[in-house]
Amino acid sequence: MSDLGSEELEEEGENDIGEYDGERNEAGERHGHGKARLPNGDTYEGNYEHGKRHGQGIYKFKSGARYIGEYVKNKKHGHGTFIYPDGSRYEGEWADDLRHGYGVYYYVNNDTYTGEWFAHQRHGQGTYFYAETGSKYVGTWVNGQQEGAAELIHLNHRYQGKFLNKNPVGPGKYVFDVGCEQHGEYRLTDVERGEEEEEEETTMMTLVPKWKATKITELALWTPTLPEEHPPAEAPGPEEALGAEGDGELMEEGQALADISEGETDSLRPGEDDGDSTREDSREYGRDDYRYDTTDQGIVSFEEEESKQSELPE
Repeated sequence: MSDLGSEELEEEGENDIGEYDGERNEAGERHGHGKARLPNGDTYEGNYEHGKRHGQGIYKFKSGARYIGEYVKNKKHGHGTFIYPDGSRYEGEWADDLRHGYGVYYYVNNDTYTGEWFAHQRHGQGTYFYAETGSKYVGTWVNGQQEGAAELIHLNHRYQGKFLNKNPVGPGKYVFDVGCEQHGEYRLTDVERGEEEEEEETTMMTLVPKWKATKITELALWTPTLPEEHPPAEAPGPEEALGAEGDGELMEEGQALADISEGETDSLRPGEDDGDSTREDSREYGRDDYRYDTTDQGIVSFEEEESKQSELPE
């Protein structure tokens, strides 16, 4: 897609006076804001300085094209937008009437180029988007051509390598979204032609790049390395600590009971039941069992306690 349409559109020079309506300086030069209708049918409205277009202005060509932007001494210089007769347009930086710096070109077929320009040509780093296929070239440009390291991105895969005269050359690789990479290289080979064409074009040779795959590998994915998490120190919590102390006390009490049980067991004669001795003691003492009363600091019998309970009002 050509983007050199502005070369055919020449603006009127500073000596083409035409008709002018606007501000002037003491010397009678166009100076300040004004409108001009030039002899070739173009028009300009904007700022002047010492008789030259300088500052912000709008230049309309009789062909339908127009420029909206900055001027320096009658030349497009700075930031501006140029709309061409075919409907394509450039928005970006200018220098001495040329696309120069960073800018975006919108083509009539909806393709776009976004990147660096040098002397009216795509030059440096830039991205070209192909509207018809959805693919895009991201990489280096030299004098308007795809040249150098770049990446050609398609809908479900991409190619990474080097380009020369818009064609891939040398080693590279295809990266597929399914999770694999195909490594290989592009080699220049003669284009296949019929016998009649070979006889008529013996001096003409056309070389086209042909892909030769060498190996297929898994897609190399980068994953962050997370720090190892050490398990927390086994320090008992408050509840665990209490539980542990309780367990210790229970163990000590259990051990004491065990010791006592062992002593009592030793004191029993074989065949003698401790429960029987308890019953015998109960028969011996009857109901005259005693306990401590917390209110009356003394010893009372169960009979006295029952008589006290009967005296309470109902």
